Amino acid sequence: MSSIPSTSVPFLDLAAQQFEVADEVLPVWRAQFESASFIGGPEVAAFERDYAEYIGVEHCIGVGNGTDAVELALRAVGIGTGDEVVIPVNTFIATAEAATRIGATPVFVDVDDEYLLIDPSAVEAVITPRTRAIIPVHLYGQTAPVEALLPIAERHGLAIVEDAAQSQGASSAFGRAGALGRVAATSFYPGKNLGAGGDAGAVLTDDPVVADFVRNFAAHGSVVKYVHDRAGANSRLDAVQAPLLRAKLRRLDAWNAARRTAAARYGELLAEVSGVRGPAVRPGNDDVWHLYVVRVDERDRVFAELGASGIGVGVHYPTPLHLTAAYAGLGYREGDFPVAEAAAAQILSLPMFPHLTAAQQETVVEALSRVATPHRAMVRRP
Repeated sequence: MSSIPSTSVPFLDLAAQQFEVADEVLPVWRAQFESASFIGGPEVAAFERDYAEYIGVEHCIGVGNGTDAVELALRAVGIGTGDEVVIPVNTFIATAEAATRIGATPVFVDVDDEYLLIDPSAVEAVITPRTRAIIPVHLYGQTAPVEALLPIAERHGLAIVEDAAQSQGASSAFGRAGALGRVAATSFYPGKNLGAGGDAGAVLTDDPVVADFVRNFAAHGSVVKYVHDRAGANSRLDAVQAPLLRAKLRRLDAWNAARRTAAARYGELLAEVSGVRGPAVRPGNDDVWHLYVVRVDERDRVFAELGASGIGVGVHYPTPLHLTAAYAGLGYREGDFPVAEAAAAQILSLPMFPHLTAAQQETVVEALSRVATPHRAMVRRP
């Protein structure tokens, strides 16, 4: 007998998405398998064209995964050994790994307390003669404050390289995430708003020089077979992923709208729950709610008790990057980034996906209301 309660709510339901697109995708996959068409081809080209148009950029280059996408974007704007890249400390490690892999040094900055996005006021203080780029991360389905970073970048001659892995379809008053800097990277990991059936990613840009570099480097430094302009890498969007991504892209706006409806419903349900601080939306933003992140005291206990009640929850992310063993050598210490550190002990991601039902959300909030700590309500900073 299962130990999971019958009222369980999954953190994510990818099967519902796959079922919705299966009738469109399976015939294309069959044709690809019958023709053994696995590398490149018309489906990849069509998806790149479709996604570039959706984001509003001239070029989309499909690559192997989101981490490769960030690395290739950095390489394309000239980042390399000895350079410094400014990165918010509250992000998945892949953002920093991409810089490390090319010999650059991540320089971390804190996030703001309201949205947990890169704090522009902290960026200028860490810029040195070695700084070459800023990576705003569009975290949780939000659009980061790129408009506040652009003047800083212009003053210091820096590239804005967007990490748009969690923001497919998100926008701000200044434009769509992925089309705000010189180049952007995104991930189509299965759990993203636009998710593949495995690893996949893309680089987005209006700059033809950047686009040409990425295509060349990601294909072993070659555009003509066995003619290599540079020692590159092997990072291509698999052909079998393209029809799945195309089918899901056709539904992305509707699925994002469903996420917004679910987020609004969470807001209503949580309004009367003590001890839970809900997320906020930046003025002018149209978020796509890749994650619905609340803050609670005694988070680890709340996490465990929700799990025992059959509620799927997550923590994104439990350790700010400067406190991970991977970056201990950079010399940062606990207390260096107080906002991110405080949030890391409190953040809790609730179930969020397009097919989430109102009844499931009511179950989630009812369970959360039982286990949250009403005697220590979250207090907003003035």
